[in-house]
Amino acid sequence: MPNDPILHLLGLAKKAGRLEIGEEPVGAACRARQAKLLLLAGDAAPNTRRRAAHFSEAGNVLWLETPFDKAALGLVLGRSSCAMLALTDAGFSAAVVEKLAARDPDKYSPAAQQLRTKADRVFQRQKEQRRHEKNLRQGKRKPWAPPPREAPSPPQQGKTAKPGPGGRRLTGKLRHS
Repeated sequence: MPNDPILHLLGLAKKAGRLEIGEEPVGAACRARQAKLLLLAGDAAPNTRRRAAHFSEAGNVLWLETPFDKAALGLVLGRSSCAMLALTDAGFSAAVVEKLAARDPDKYSPAAQQLRTKADRVFQRQKEQRRHEKNLRQGKRKPWAPPPREAPSPPQQGKTAKPGPGGRRLTGKLRHS
């Protein structure tokens, strides 16, 4: 069990700061819509399952029950036991569920596909953001040109096309009385 790749990924996520452990931090991450995946120990109490379902509904987060018990999850995360945890990174959550799907395809494949799609979209947005920031640093701008201005035609001598006050055409000579 200690050399399990799923548990190894959870340990990496904890070291990276992308993992919330325990009921209160998981609930806060779900309500803040930061959680991408909520995982529950296989031997969690019915009340804990009910709360996990409530947290996932409140934060629109996918929640799954793992094949690991509370002691195995706690051992990997440096605690005595852990019944509920939330991953806040899309890439980590997709990787964990893909490993779970490799172990039990019937149970976890749809979730793996859904999370992989989300992770790809997040990665694409991050790539576009990095490209945008690089362009700003280098001073690149969009290829934008101002619309062409219509130059006023030069007035013809002696004649003005615009009517003057009262609808009369003005001539080039001014008459003062």
